[in-house]
Amino acid sequence: MKTAGKLASGWLLTLGFMFMTLSVSSVFDKIAMQKESQQIRIDVDEIEFTPANTASVNDNDALRYFVFGVPTLILGGWLAFGLYRESQQEKKMINQQVSDRLQSLFYRMLTENNGRVTVLSFAMQSQLPAAVAREYLDEKAQEFHANFKVSDDGAISYHFDV
Repeated sequence: MKTAGKLASGWLLTLGFMFMTLSVSSVFDKIAMQKESQQIRIDVDEIEFTPANTASVNDNDALRYFVFGVPTLILGGWLAFGLYRESQQEKKMINQQVSDRLQSLFYRMLTENNGRVTVLSFAMQSQLPAAVAREYLDEKAQEFHANFKVSDDGAISYHFDV
């Protein structure tokens, strides 16, 4: 459904821009014809010859293209904006689910290990890269005022009061 929406939005926006371009082009053609018609007046024995007025045809074309272009652009833009908002909501839901999963895992590890968590164990359990796991644990340590212990080999363990 998303692909169909993206295609429809893209086609509507393209079609709308095309109609609006044709409308503007018709207006410029009308202006050019008016300039030409002012220059082509021929006087033959006091009979003035003026070329046929095609400006009304261009006015109708410009209006026709404008009438089709504006709603098409609006509908395409509305569809595109709806798809954008939908994707933002999905991203927000996914981030919330990941956050809930990490928090649940964090609390489970605290209860199983009596408040002691290492970066390696949390990274293994959460399947996060070490840098992201360390960042998450640092945030939680600040939030809950945890203590840090550094082992002889440089591994950091976080001690939370449970």
